[in-house]
Amino acid sequence: MSGTITGKVAAGATAAVTSAVENVARTATSLTAGGGFAPREVYESSTQITRSYYLGHHASALNKMRQTISNVGLIIECRDFRVPICSWNPLLERSLAASAAGERSRIIVYTKHDLGPPSGNFSKETSIEGYTNGRYQNGKDMVKTLKKYHKNSYTTKDVMFLGTSAGARSRNDAPNNDKHLLESIKRIAREADSLTGMRAMVVGMPNSGKSTLLNRLRAKGMGLPKAAQTGATPGVTRKIGTPVRIIAGESADDPSSAGLGEGVFIMDTPGVFIPYVSDPEDMLRLALVGCVKDGVIPSVTVADYLLYHLNLVDPKLYTRKFDLGKPTNDVHEFLRAVATRTGKLRKGSELNLENAADWVVQAWRRGDLGRFALERVTEETLAQAVEKAREPTVSISQARKKEKEQRKVAQQMKWAGITAPPGGSVA
Repeated sequence: MSGTITGKVAAGATAAVTSAVENVARTATSLTAGGGFAPREVYESSTQITRSYYLGHHASALNKMRQTISNVGLIIECRDFRVPICSWNPLLERSLAASAAGERSRIIVYTKHDLGPPSGNFSKETSIEGYTNGRYQNGKDMVKTLKKYHKNSYTTKDVMFLGTSAGARSRNDAPNNDKHLLESIKRIAREADSLTGMRAMVVGMPNSGKSTLLNRLRAKGMGLPKAAQTGATPGVTRKIGTPVRIIAGESADDPSSAGLGEGVFIMDTPGVFIPYVSDPEDMLRLALVGCVKDGVIPSVTVADYLLYHLNLVDPKLYTRKFDLGKPTNDVHEFLRAVATRTGKLRKGSELNLENAADWVVQAWRRGDLGRFALERVTEETLAQAVEKAREPTVSISQARKKEKEQRKVAQQMKWAGITAPPGGSVA
């Protein structure tokens, strides 16, 4: 069963999720005994949130990748630096992994690095409070931890951290740009030393920057216009593209081209989502950065999750921008201020909170409401992700069946007066 998410499923979850947001928002606004603002320390995610965005063309694209992988010598995997763990798709890695050392190399590219947290050079747009109080990591710590983690992989030849602007060096002590990535690709191609050159494939989650990266490499390596269509929403690329050259072949006039054969060709691929996301908050993280099509999860819910993070980093990121006298945990109060400030109105001058929610989410994605990551990157969280990835892949229907059985067992235990074990698992 494919687990395809239909509009009907998403719509069915909307009412329940929106209701949950309203309940959380009404009860979450709180003041300490001293009268100060107390942000939510934990986000109470609704279990009714849609837990997948695994579409039909994702499954067909993955099958096509498996069929063509034997001709590919390099996998370039894109992950979003703001969600470096969530944007890793273990299904892709298992499907396209090399069976032996030297068979197929891999480069991990963390995209949108300049939209992530700073290393310590804080600007007016980027708050310092959330980093100095330990709630959020700075970019330098994240880069260091990720580099150390990937160093232990025998197939991962390099790890890059690229910003959104072509040719520009990314921040946070990760001086990578398109030129550095091309040099790494050339080095791998020379090691392969094939007369026909090397074929590469760029893969990743939806809207992780794959097509944009291909166009940038083609422009930098060949001086040619873009070959792949790009967009700000997931799903622009629907099928595997024709291989395009990003590095020229051997030439007698260029000694540095020795060993490149006919050059390096790269194939664009559709983003492939995880069949089922077990943690509702992970789904919210992916929705906030744009890996999930807008509307699959209600915009007010995504805006509420953004508000939760803004309050933990520094409420001044939005109170000054939207003329709020004080911070709030109430998403509706927050969105009313946004709608008033940005003119998001319905007929009759009624505030349009849904449009305000869309606007504020887009503003954060552009980096206009602070730049921070949505998850912590430590040896522990990476180890947990690896352990989780070892679990068998299940479809959304299989996962729902399992959750239903767990709820039934939990209810029976409750009736019998039996306390659930630590962690709440009854499986």
